[in-house]
Amino acid sequence: MSERHTALRSMHDLGLAAWFGGSLMGALGVNGAAARISDSTQRLPVASAGWSRWTPVNAAAIGAHLAGAVGELATESPRMMAQSGVGRMSAVKTALTVGALAVTGYSRLVGMKLQNAGNPPVSGTTEPNYQTPAEVAHRQRQMKVLQWTIPALTGALVVVTAYMGEQQKPGQVFRGMLGRAGGLMGAPMTMGRLAATGARRRMAMAG
Repeated sequence: MSERHTALRSMHDLGLAAWFGGSLMGALGVNGAAARISDSTQRLPVASAGWSRWTPVNAAAIGAHLAGAVGELATESPRMMAQSGVGRMSAVKTALTVGALAVTGYSRLVGMKLQNAGNPPVSGTTEPNYQTPAEVAHRQRQMKVLQWTIPALTGALVVVTAYMGEQQKPGQVFRGMLGRAGGLMGAPMTMGRLAATGARRRMAMAG
């Protein structure tokens, strides 16, 4: 099997970059620009239109990232078994990915409800004013949190991916394999000590 997986890595990295960058740009750019519109009843529809145009691209980016991530997981599974620390970071990465997917999906549902709310007067995409209907204001407050949670989670994924890339350096691989081998060799000794301790306790109780 080839040691090069350029296509998988490219799908993983480009998809994650678009996911992170798009969510951050949307929170700062789309929502920020919409808040500057003079007509308060057009701020929410304009922002919703911008997010709707981005949604198919974002979905494609997420799909590419997931395909690349699954492919990398399959190709790196032997190293996960042999190198200490790789499995733990893979679990962290999986948890972050699931969290980012859940928040992204829920954010889209909230966004669709805001999109269908009509043209209520608002101060900004995520900021209601005193004329904003209560239900719309509630969704806006939800979106205010969600819009920053997505780039936070995907940004953490970027950091974890960079760390896992460092784990692939020859020196890190060698030390990780030594650590895993040492742990496996030490397991029988630990079990033996536990068994001996248990035997001594039973003898003491019998005496």
